[in-house]
Amino acid sequence: MIDLLVAGGGPAGLATAIHAARAGLDVVVAEPRQGPVDKACGEGLMPSAVRSLADLGVGVAGRPLHGIAYVDERHRAEARFRAGPGRGVRRTELHAALAATAAELGVPVVPLRVDGVRQDAGSVTAAGITARYLAAADGLHSPIRRGLRLGAGPDPRPARYGLRRHFAVRPWSDCVEVHWSARAEAYVTPLGPQLVGVAVLTWDRAPFAGHLAAFPRLLERLPAQAVTPARGAGPLRQRVRTPVAGRVLLVGDAAGYVDALTGEGIAVALASARQLVDCVLAGRPQDYDRAWRRASRDYRLLTSSLLWLRGRPWSARRIVPAAARCPALFSAAVNVLS
Repeated sequence: MIDLLVAGGGPAGLATAIHAARAGLDVVVAEPRQGPVDKACGEGLMPSAVRSLADLGVGVAGRPLHGIAYVDERHRAEARFRAGPGRGVRRTELHAALAATAAELGVPVVPLRVDGVRQDAGSVTAAGITARYLAAADGLHSPIRRGLRLGAGPDPRPARYGLRRHFAVRPWSDCVEVHWSARAEAYVTPLGPQLVGVAVLTWDRAPFAGHLAAFPRLLERLPAQAVTPARGAGPLRQRVRTPVAGRVLLVGDAAGYVDALTGEGIAVALASARQLVDCVLAGRPQDYDRAWRRASRDYRLLTSSLLWLRGRPWSARRIVPAAARCPALFSAAVNVLS
């Protein structure tokens, strides 16, 4: 019997496996897809995520990010990171770097799909593997979470979705730019000398090009054609009652998700991976609920608050002007998350 089975070989699962292997645990990752796996995401790592990757011994290429800028048709507000730069890095490159570190540590990655879990007082069995604990890192729409009935039920609020494409153009800023329109945000992330990623978050399920039409200032800077197809994700909000059920612990997007509005998904996943392994080492999986809530508290609070303001017409149109008028407050909020 191994110590830890990780279901899912994306960044959250691989980070969990690396922490476990460095702590001396016998760990196996179950992932049916061959990596590196691409996914619709903003691809901007906050400074805390860069530090977490360094602690794991994972180096990534990409482009330094020095802050966040909010932009609308008339205003621009910019907040610089105080705790060192973030990083703009392709999702595939991040995945490949984590996979390489896991391989160096001798972590087996087996091509198995975990679609059912059995557990007793001393072990968990899934995909024919028995372990003392199972880390469920199987994504936003986690089958393991659904099978264990850990979801908090339907969300009455309108669903939000994400779309992402890449454009071959020299980055014009060293910040992640967030362009705001009435019904969507477009995140522009520098990724290389001649590459930017553009991720759109929206309530409306329309084609990518249709959403970009709402951002004329951004369209002026982009080539007519993207270099990658559109990838989508959603609904983004996933409510979870608790991220732990017996010997099964949820990590990454599987543990619950508010929105990509503040760009904290990877940072929270990396921090939670460490907390999960600490609880496994202590033999106290029940402590993980509190540890996860502590690790994700700022993200959940600030993202929920900003999303509430974003969803109301009277406040949505004031977000960027308010950030421009109150740069100290905007900088403080960005740096709490960074």
